[in-house]
Amino acid sequence: MDHLVLTVIAPDQAGQVERIAQCIASHNGNWLESRMSRMAGQFAGILRVAVPTESHAELVKALEQLISHNIRVLIAESGAEPAANWKPISMELVGNDRPGIVRDITRLLADKGVNLERFTTEVRPAPMSSEPLFHANALLALPMALSLEDLQQSLEALADDLMVELELRAEE
Repeated sequence: MDHLVLTVIAPDQAGQVERIAQCIASHNGNWLESRMSRMAGQFAGILRVAVPTESHAELVKALEQLISHNIRVLIAESGAEPAANWKPISMELVGNDRPGIVRDITRLLADKGVNLERFTTEVRPAPMSSEPLFHANALLALPMALSLEDLQQSLEALADDLMVELELRAEE
């Protein structure tokens, strides 16, 4: 059995996911997991598929032909799952929005050796002032050598000019 990771993007319209699912199923593939979303008139997602080795090449060719439906698919072989020596931590933060906020947060995380497992962001108006507030939710993988307290202190140091609210908690 082979595993593929697919990144798809297409104009948002009904039936796009069904076309992808039909393509996978008709080549004996099994849709294992996915994250998909609509944004600014586009539909995008990432998914992991298992396919019998003998159907691999045919599935790849069929996925590439979805371009005729305006569905672009980038195909990668599935990598190894993360090692068990990581601690899962959820992070929620809210801060004043400004250019470079994602760069500053992700640079600090990368410098600490933290891996982003999932990262969702949006900008919404603040309840009272309507000023734009940046919201981020993430699942982080901390190296075992990094304590939650050390990460909290580093993020709080960045918080002086960046964040209004920060919450880190260990995932069970």
